[in-house]
Amino acid sequence: MDHLRYSGLPFEAQRGAFLAIVSGDSLVREALVRARTLELPDWLVVSGVLYNSVWNHLTGKPSGYGIKDVDLFYFDDSDLSYEAEDDVIRQAARHFEELALPVEVRNQARVHLWYPQKFGQPCPRYTSSSEPISHFASKTHAVGVRFDAHGQLDLVAPFGLDDVFSFRITPNRVMDNRRTHEAKGKRARECWPEIEVVPW
Repeated sequence: MDHLRYSGLPFEAQRGAFLAIVSGDSLVREALVRARTLELPDWLVVSGVLYNSVWNHLTGKPSGYGIKDVDLFYFDDSDLSYEAEDDVIRQAARHFEELALPVEVRNQARVHLWYPQKFGQPCPRYTSSSEPISHFASKTHAVGVRFDAHGQLDLVAPFGLDDVFSFRITPNRVMDNRRTHEAKGKRARECWPEIEVVPW
């Protein structure tokens, strides 16, 4: 059960372990460094590339195993047009073209405009890049990392880190995201059989 060695520890101990693991992963580190130099407003690398990298580290799997892409959030409410976001996406595609994984960039100031049509339910109008992660389908996935103004890693984890370190995917019922929770849980178990998926 060595993969659970950080499970149940105090948050500060888990925070130190989490940041050490993700900054020590070459893929995550390069994604963070490149994201910083892109200089997007209120940017945040979130979700899978982070917790998947922790699971890979703790189960002895190679960097990048089971990871589809890098999710990069930013927040810019000065122009909510599709065209403005598309310009950033195109710029980011060139900026990250040498990274081993594709990078999906989304302006969190615009999510409420397209979310209802795509997912069939309303979405709050977010006020920052960190706010939406507390609305993810699973609490386990609600993690984000960026460099602060002093070059130190800053962690956003509204539900803490014990689910990540306990290999437990826990539902977040703030929105009706049962299908997403179950689909992501099923996929995760195929890559990391150590995972427990808590029923919705």
